[in-house]
Amino acid sequence: MSIEEALERFRFDTSFMKNVSAWERLPARPARYADFPTNLDPRLIAALRERDTAPLYTHQAEAVEAALDGENVVVVTGTASGKTLCYNLPVLQILMADPEARALYLFPTKALSQDQAAALGGFLQTLNAVDQIPVRTYDGDTPPTRRRQIRDEARILITNPDMLHTGILPHHPRWAMLLENLRWVVLDELHVYRGVFGSNVANLLRRLRRLCRFYGSEPHFALTSATIANPKELAERLIEAPVRLVSPDLDGSPRAEKHIIIYNPPVIDPRLGIRRAYTLEATRIAERFLGTGVQTAIFARSRLTTEVLLGYVRDAFERIGGDPNAIRGYRGGYLPLERREIEHGLRDGMVQGVVATNALELGVDIGQLGAAVIAGYPGTIASLWQQAGRAGRRANSGL
Repeated sequence: MSIEEALERFRFDTSFMKNVSAWERLPARPARYADFPTNLDPRLIAALRERDTAPLYTHQAEAVEAALDGENVVVVTGTASGKTLCYNLPVLQILMADPEARALYLFPTKALSQDQAAALGGFLQTLNAVDQIPVRTYDGDTPPTRRRQIRDEARILITNPDMLHTGILPHHPRWAMLLENLRWVVLDELHVYRGVFGSNVANLLRRLRRLCRFYGSEPHFALTSATIANPKELAERLIEAPVRLVSPDLDGSPRAEKHIIIYNPPVIDPRLGIRRAYTLEATRIAERFLGTGVQTAIFARSRLTTEVLLGYVRDAFERIGGDPNAIRGYRGGYLPLERREIEHGLRDGMVQGVVATNALELGVDIGQLGAAVIAGYPGTIASLWQQAGRAGRRANSGL
């Protein structure tokens, strides 16, 4: 059963609809394309055409052109809009032109690092440049026996702010080759760097730029973000340099139809105004989607709630004849191989449902996900849209 049919069942279910506070439909949006920047390497254009990702969307062309002109860039567009190409193309162009050049990619989660490393590796295979531009991931999961080899080999180093703070900058003499040849720094999911954490990351980038100047380099920055109110201001405060804003108005990516439903659990004690537990209602809603074959993610705010919901959803799925092993949890604390297995299972459809914390919120492409059930407000509007954006990334519609 399709997501559209599942939504129709909900629409005609009076017990469900009487608890719906709002149901909004975001209409589908066609793609808008632009010409390739005139100074983009023909080899990159050929690879894009071979991978059927040509022509570029309007925001991609704008960002790539600005980056090739030597500007710092911040790209603020919707989920699944192809922001990755906005920084991969200019980075790869400079690395292909200069055999000594290096790039540093900073992602806030290991899941996102692995996802982006796989995507970049696929593009380099198409480009026949896997050996020319080695991509290496350096994080807490990296075995100590491989770390020296990564320092020597990596031309694109993928890591996270914590590892940059503890494993790279304090040992900068070992990373001299990277620092003296660093041409680009990519900072993905800009919107998470707020508050105290954002202040810490700003200081971290200040240290990075100081060391780069010491080693004789002056890298450019490419930043991407979900839709937030002040992306240009946030980016400039983080990197302490002017940036070119590629705004949501330039977003040329197509969007499938999406439904947003705000659901309030039913009142079980009218006198006291007590409502049914949101975890039980989230389970019931997820069960109905899973029972109709819609791949579903359920987001919880804490690890404890994630494990509680995982047990509930597995039991519910087993009651309707499903395999409880097709429902997986995803949160910090899982072993690296287990996380990779779950991510792969989501992409190939072997994992029918996943109960996750915000560890799965940021940017990870999880295939044909049809519905995202957000159990409780995640704390910020940006996080809410990020979690909602996990649904409908490839399907015709999403919820």
